[in-house]
Amino acid sequence: MAPGGGEGRRNGEQQANGKSNGNGCVCGFPVCACAGAAAVASAASSADMDRVAVAATEGQIGAVNDESWVAVDLSDDLSGDGGDDGVAIEDRPVFRTEKIKGILLHPYRVLIFVRLIAFTLFVIWRISHRNPDALWLWVTSIAGEFWFGFSWLLDQLPKLNPINRVPDLTVLRQRFDRADGTSRLPGLDIFVTTADPFKEPILSTANSILSILAADYPVEKNTCYLSDDSGMLLTYEAMVEAAKFATVWVPFCRKHGIEPRGPESYFELKSHPYMGRSQEDFVNDRRRVRKEYDEFKARINGLEHDIKQRSDSYNAARGLKDGEPRATWMADGSQWEGTWVEPSENHRKGDHTGIVLVLVNHPSHSRQFGPPASADNPLDFSMVDTRLPMLVYVSREKRPGFNHEKKAGAMNALTRCSAVLTNSPFILNLDCDHYINNSQALRAGICFMLGRDSDTVAFVQFPQRFEGVDPTDLYANHNRIFFDGTLRALDGMQGPIYVGTGCLFRRITLYGFDPPRINVGGPCFPKLGGMFAKTKYEKPGLEMTTKAAVAKGKHGFLPLPKKSYGKSDAFVDSIPRASHPSPFANAAGDAGVVTDEATITEAVAVTTAAYEKKTGWGSNIGWVYGTVTEDVVTGYRMHIKGWRSRYCSIYPHAFIGTAPINLTERLYQVLRWSTGSLEIFFSRNNPLFGSTFLHPLQRVAYINITTYPFTAIFLIFYTTVPALSFVTGHFIVQRPTTMFYVYLAIVLGTLLILAVLEVKWAGVTVFEWFRNGQFWMTASCSAYLAAVCQVLVKVVFRRDISFKLTSKQPAGDEKKDPYADLYVVRWTWLMVTPIIIIMVNIVGSAVAFAKVLDGEWTHWLKVAGGVFFNFWVLFHLYPFAKGLLGRHGKTPVVVLVWWAFTFVITAVLYINIPHIHGPGGKHGHGALGRHAHGHHGGKLGGFEGEAYGWP
Repeated sequence: MAPGGGEGRRNGEQQANGKSNGNGCVCGFPVCACAGAAAVASAASSADMDRVAVAATEGQIGAVNDESWVAVDLSDDLSGDGGDDGVAIEDRPVFRTEKIKGILLHPYRVLIFVRLIAFTLFVIWRISHRNPDALWLWVTSIAGEFWFGFSWLLDQLPKLNPINRVPDLTVLRQRFDRADGTSRLPGLDIFVTTADPFKEPILSTANSILSILAADYPVEKNTCYLSDDSGMLLTYEAMVEAAKFATVWVPFCRKHGIEPRGPESYFELKSHPYMGRSQEDFVNDRRRVRKEYDEFKARINGLEHDIKQRSDSYNAARGLKDGEPRATWMADGSQWEGTWVEPSENHRKGDHTGIVLVLVNHPSHSRQFGPPASADNPLDFSMVDTRLPMLVYVSREKRPGFNHEKKAGAMNALTRCSAVLTNSPFILNLDCDHYINNSQALRAGICFMLGRDSDTVAFVQFPQRFEGVDPTDLYANHNRIFFDGTLRALDGMQGPIYVGTGCLFRRITLYGFDPPRINVGGPCFPKLGGMFAKTKYEKPGLEMTTKAAVAKGKHGFLPLPKKSYGKSDAFVDSIPRASHPSPFANAAGDAGVVTDEATITEAVAVTTAAYEKKTGWGSNIGWVYGTVTEDVVTGYRMHIKGWRSRYCSIYPHAFIGTAPINLTERLYQVLRWSTGSLEIFFSRNNPLFGSTFLHPLQRVAYINITTYPFTAIFLIFYTTVPALSFVTGHFIVQRPTTMFYVYLAIVLGTLLILAVLEVKWAGVTVFEWFRNGQFWMTASCSAYLAAVCQVLVKVVFRRDISFKLTSKQPAGDEKKDPYADLYVVRWTWLMVTPIIIIMVNIVGSAVAFAKVLDGEWTHWLKVAGGVFFNFWVLFHLYPFAKGLLGRHGKTPVVVLVWWAFTFVITAVLYINIPHIHGPGGKHGHGALGRHAHGHHGGKLGGFEGEAYGWP
């Protein structure tokens, strides 16, 4: 970690008008700008994790990587531990804000405006120099270049103020962990969602659950909820097995400070697992736990067969006749209430009752040490806390005729169910293929919820990191230009957007509450907040902490009518206690979580299919419906209320998931994202019409995220028409001048310099920048275009759009080749357009080459620019072509040979078939050569500026 109290302390001290005395301010908020108080009251606390684990992992929180630290600017007077001398523990910030070095940021800002001016002059030149021979071509190209420049500007403006925020776990422990081993940290509910145990490997889901149970967070404050939308017994029994293995895995992690805490990833580490650990008991413990894990995997892999065999045995014993429903049976001899192996009425996907089962009960508040080593149990856990966090299996009710709203509906059901059971003030959501890679991730995220002025933070977004991606990242799965560039920059405005997984929420923001105060200016433009924020208004959140609110009842402060939350009184009663801290918390609520039959029945009731009917769920409450990208629009609805968000990037990475490395699955994934973005644009959530609480540059970012698929319309034109111009003889630019080349050089040069600077402050590599640009071309020519067509059909004909679940189950042989799925070719209609573009550019280049050889064009140097642009397009589509060739595409030479073969054949045919080029010979098109380079230069002026604009 870089030293220093940093910018976070400086900002906090500038805002503070008084010193904290450990109590909240008179305004009712424990952390506020008017008092500068840093103490956060909380309910009963938990035991600390094992000291060995703490010591092993305490220094592991830092920036993304060493490269990003080069761009950090720390003031000398506030850096180092000495900066906190004399400052009370309760007043020390739990995170710090670090500015990017001016040597990188100032030139970056200047070049953005220099390029904007150069591009404007370039467009003016293009408008003033018409091509009367092809007016339609000229008009279309002007429109395209204007769009590319506008889209580039939308992408660049929100990047004017990138910053780094670094959590300080040492201060967090000093402030919230007590000497007796308990903790004052707030409760945390973790949501994991899965929809199909076959497309989403059940072993991956189990590893995700195990990593959550082993995370370094107070045990009784951490609750894990698994939502199973399939309702299959296979998922439930896999979680039962995971809970059993957790009794060994979790104490082992705490005893030896294991990282990462997903067992599959830990046991696959290539580095020596005994490095730095000389204890003999570690070697023995690891060997024993590895054996237990292998047996656990064998049981998981055999579950499907065991369930079918067990069910057949029970059904045979009942003497069922042909045609009678054949039930699926649990291990205890009772019928499974969800989806059966052989579907039947009320027991099939989309038609089954709701299920809430507690797999691991809520733990006690005091440590429980394990048994010492013995002949039956060789693992010595006598000095290790063996408690496990609470684990709950949830499968919401599904019935025909109801729109269950996919993942958004599942998240809303989990929100209500968890409110009835544990009602933690903070919620973390993870996809089932994401596991906790850094055991300190939960503490790192909570730092941004407990710091100074953090009561206006709605959510903390972690970057998505992936494993199993091929070393060359052929389809830009890591997408670090977006996560480490765009999201980091937005943290300097109103905050990063919500990207679906790895996000820590403040629960009350999901209930429609407004922030206690609004400052949309952020650290970049603090004075801007006064221009847009209301000066006098009474917030529901403010009433929650006043005596008047308590006097008039728990429901007196709700931001929406009580009926908007549904008919469950138990759920509505939990809302007042959802804030942190809450004046409605009572001793009974601190005594522990109640999981009696009545509570479980109520938890099932709030997950029924009809619960949300005539309520505000999906519109004003919870995750928003109406789009396949419910994540973006949900975060947007919070931002337009004035809430802020923060970006938390730590190293080692907080969470790691799996990404589809197969070309077809990757294109379908991008199609779903781009379609959802356009759905937002054509809905009432269009950022153009958002409230004035939205930071102006934040609005620009949302406009960019909802309009980028439109680029496909113009990109298709610019990747085909220039090549066809070699055949037709009509070009965009008729007579390029010296100023044309000057503007073009400035536009291209500033683009490259901006890329270098962005790569530097974002901490990514030039190769990742190039790879991102290549896949941007592929996605724009395929998925983006399809998204535009689908959404237009939806808007015009009112037809819903359906998507299949992205398969995370590899199709290749992973034992022989971990990247076998990369070479599996699954044909899809999304591949048609890129194939056509490849063929058109090869043919166009071949025709130009043939015309030079045949003497039709004598100025062959002028053709070189156009041919260069064609090969530039082919270069960007190279990963697509390589993936299209399947396993044979592993050798790059094959792709080049096919391109060269097509090129030569086309050129030879053109020269030897007279009727194609006519009898004119070298004089037939003598003037065309003068315009070839100008045509493609005009394209580069607009298009190249966009090539790497959107990640």
